[in-house]
Amino acid sequence: MDVEHLVIANTDTELALELSEQVFLDDEDYSSRAPASPTTVPNVRPYRPPSTGSNILKSPRARRVRTTSMSQSNKRTAAESILHADKRTIYTAGRPPWYNCTGGQEVEPFLIGICGASASGKTTVAAKIIESLNIPWVTIVSMDSFYKVLNEKQHHLAALNEYNFDHPDAFDMELLVSVLQRLREGKKVEVPIYNYVTHARENRTKTMYGANVIIFEGILAFYNAEVLKLLDMKVFVDTDADIRLARRLRRDIVQRGRELEGVLKQYMTYVKPAYQNYIAPCMAHADIIVPRGGENKVAIHLIVQHVHKQLQLRGFKVREKLAVAHVGQPVPDSLYVLENTPQVQGLHTFIRNKDTPRDEFIFYSKRLMRLVIEFALSLQPYAPRTVDTPQGIAYHGRKCEVEKICGVSILRAGETMEQAVCDVCKDIRIGKILIQTNQLTDEPELYYLRLPKDIKDYRVILMDATVATGAAAIMAIRVLLDHDVPEHCISLVSLLMADAGAHSIAYAFPQVKIVTSALDPEINEKFYVLPGIGNFGDRYFGTEPADDE
Repeated sequence: MDVEHLVIANTDTELALELSEQVFLDDEDYSSRAPASPTTVPNVRPYRPPSTGSNILKSPRARRVRTTSMSQSNKRTAAESILHADKRTIYTAGRPPWYNCTGGQEVEPFLIGICGASASGKTTVAAKIIESLNIPWVTIVSMDSFYKVLNEKQHHLAALNEYNFDHPDAFDMELLVSVLQRLREGKKVEVPIYNYVTHARENRTKTMYGANVIIFEGILAFYNAEVLKLLDMKVFVDTDADIRLARRLRRDIVQRGRELEGVLKQYMTYVKPAYQNYIAPCMAHADIIVPRGGENKVAIHLIVQHVHKQLQLRGFKVREKLAVAHVGQPVPDSLYVLENTPQVQGLHTFIRNKDTPRDEFIFYSKRLMRLVIEFALSLQPYAPRTVDTPQGIAYHGRKCEVEKICGVSILRAGETMEQAVCDVCKDIRIGKILIQTNQLTDEPELYYLRLPKDIKDYRVILMDATVATGAAAIMAIRVLLDHDVPEHCISLVSLLMADAGAHSIAYAFPQVKIVTSALDPEINEKFYVLPGIGNFGDRYFGTEPADDE
């Protein structure tokens, strides 16, 4: 039969979904990556020193560490964020919800294992699968990242091409299983970066994150029994031995700077026997065997169809469920509303008035932000403390017990609250999370974040100017939890919240403190708070459409 053939073993897959045009890929450090679209993120404002007045909290760091975002100077990062395949653009960002409307991890990622001999085309097959998928987020994990750290004797043998990198003992299987398990749970992981020239791990690591689809590829991807249990689909790439040898020679000589004699010696001594003894027997575990690697379009098409089917069975909507999930429920205990004094009412009158000029809107918004941030900080734990006044008399007061505090803004509206928290928390560290609404699905999508690496050790003030359904806030809280920040260490602070959003967040995360200056009763069909403020970001930054009503 004059068509590309596919060998399928031990499978009962259902195959039937159409392909579409845009796909997203995530195989970089998502915590420092530029956003998908250069127009979606405002440039980070220059750092402004904190107020020299009375400060409530002090960070242990000597100075604030600036955060970064997309700008014209980030051309290298932007290039890494975008791939081009045929006539399609593949973005490395834009992650939709990976949890249900209660904030839990309901939908597990689909984990594909790709096994095959060295230079068989595993990476090419993975890339072809990604090009054909129409899913929001894919993470690629290479087994090569998990080579063990070599001792001095092993380094010497590696330099002489006498160390067997194709033996199962060469890999840190315990770390590999741990990373794959955390990725399945949607958690952040730190993946080692292996240097093929020095035969050592680099000091830095690559931060990865759980995804809709995780592709794990390596020569011994099917060797470990614990790894096999984690795989939803197992693909074996079968390529002719002569082709594999030719590819390996070109790769090791051109890309890794090795000598021809050494490459051939290593191939005959270790690579070829390892294939016969360890890799080829793994073919028995495969659900699908792909001859000729990435050239086999029929096999790629069938794999993609099956992945689509499985993701369809696991999918759901979040935002529309949140809007009606907790109607009529009593006010949650974790909700703290600023006292509605005449001053607070006066500030709300200014910022809610559609005719308020932009400069006055900004001025009165900042005043209200300062009040609500101070209120949020008053909810932190305080302990009694006695000090002596200049008159030599003891004063019995209190001191905040929190030693580390970090502000995290949900871009873009949440960024407007950064100065308020900097004014009252000296030298505070600031993180950023960009979450935007997909115009087709109305679902929130995670595009970018920048967080301190040790954020799990901090109390976090999470800032967003307004909260409607709570979908973006829930996504941001999930990000913090997946970075191992304890739930009770998070305070969500907002100028205005809808009743439904506050209830949704409190139900999903009962230990998170929810702080706002006002609670409005309704949300309209466009998920705007009623009576509300309008689009806070547009009014603050002056980006309202000319025909906006």
